[in-house]
Amino acid sequence: MPVPIPRQRAIPAAESGQAQAESSCDGPAEQSCTDASAAAPRTPDTTGNTTDKAGNTTDKVENNTAHTNLTLLLIEDDPAGSPIVPDMLDQAGKPIRVRTARNLTEAGRLLTDDVHCILLDLALPAPGRSDADDELAVLKHVLELAPRHAVLALTASGDAERGAEAVRVGAQDYLFRDELDGRLLSRAIRYAVERKRSESAERRLAEGRLRAQENRRLERGLLPTPLLEGSPLRFAARYRPGRSRALLGGDFYDVVRTPDGTVHAMIGDVCGHGPDEAALGVELRIAWRALTLAGLCGDQLLGTLQQVLEHERADDEIFATLCTVDIAPDGRRAGLCLAGHPSPLLARPGKPARLLPYDNNGPALGLLPGARWPRMQVELGAEWSLMLYTDGLIEGHVGEGRERLGQDGMTEMVRRQIAEGLRGEQLLRAAVNEVRDLNGGELADDVAVLLLDRVP
Repeated sequence: MPVPIPRQRAIPAAESGQAQAESSCDGPAEQSCTDASAAAPRTPDTTGNTTDKAGNTTDKVENNTAHTNLTLLLIEDDPAGSPIVPDMLDQAGKPIRVRTARNLTEAGRLLTDDVHCILLDLALPAPGRSDADDELAVLKHVLELAPRHAVLALTASGDAERGAEAVRVGAQDYLFRDELDGRLLSRAIRYAVERKRSESAERRLAEGRLRAQENRRLERGLLPTPLLEGSPLRFAARYRPGRSRALLGGDFYDVVRTPDGTVHAMIGDVCGHGPDEAALGVELRIAWRALTLAGLCGDQLLGTLQQVLEHERADDEIFATLCTVDIAPDGRRAGLCLAGHPSPLLARPGKPARLLPYDNNGPALGLLPGARWPRMQVELGAEWSLMLYTDGLIEGHVGEGRERLGQDGMTEMVRRQIAEGLRGEQLLRAAVNEVRDLNGGELADDVAVLLLDRVP
């Protein structure tokens, strides 16, 4: 009994980029592309690469694209009779390899990853099909068996309708049995392989776009919706993640108004910029809102948040900075707690913008077990703007040197922008854009900024 050839499950040549290299040439479309089957014998190593006799190692993909003949798998019910596939040569004069299978079971064994195209006789019966009247049952079976391979349908002369239906079902093209010649078939094989590669690329692109859209909808849903109903304060925020093609980073913020009229605002930053840090930031924000609405404030709230962080973080070295502000119902004073975070900026009419005191700044969350965070009382006045921000706004470079903007540079910048009449969203947009321009391009860190305004 002959030993069956094991079927390999690797990506077929039609989809691995091999087809592109073999079907891209500068000559007319009818000409075959150059093949490099005469390369020195190579043996696979344990990494999937290949090594020639001289000891030179070649990447597997590169090896496939440059050193393999086109291979056709013919599935036809009478390969022992008169050959229906003529001899085919590539542009270099080397033959295109042809494998033959008498039935679909044998085809399954011969369908290895180096097969570029399948030529299927539609007259072949399909095993295990209850719908005997389905003229394309065998094609559907092959498409299920080889979803990533190019398929050419072979039908009787004049049966163009059946061939066109085969293309609608999933074949890349169809040919008439009695009109085959080497030139036509070699060109059809190359076209089918290229068309299949293009279809696969388009499918992967569409799937990637769909995943990106789903991720964006998810991230938008994780951004906060301020709860300020009944408050006279005006709110604005800007958010720019440091991760490319992301909507959410490790920075987080939130604003809520409790039933007693107090407005609570928070901004924080989880160290790092990846999706894990973004998820942890969302968890801390949600925990902060729940604890705030439950009546916790100041040191008690931050201590509980630290417990949440310690339980949820993936590594003991992960920490988060935090700034919380609770503004009294009359809007004239506020309590401030800092956990390793930059102090907010206060701007009032007729006075230069300044940083709130940060002498009693406590440690970042997750650094010191049993830490304490003192709550400072600050006077705001009758009319004011309070800006909370993360360190991404102040750590960008200024020009081409190593100098950073810093809190002093940011304060001077905001003073100037306020003097120019910028307020609310316009002020935040101008601040973030100018910081980016000073940096000479996009900022590496996440940036979150929120602004609360009280206008009598």
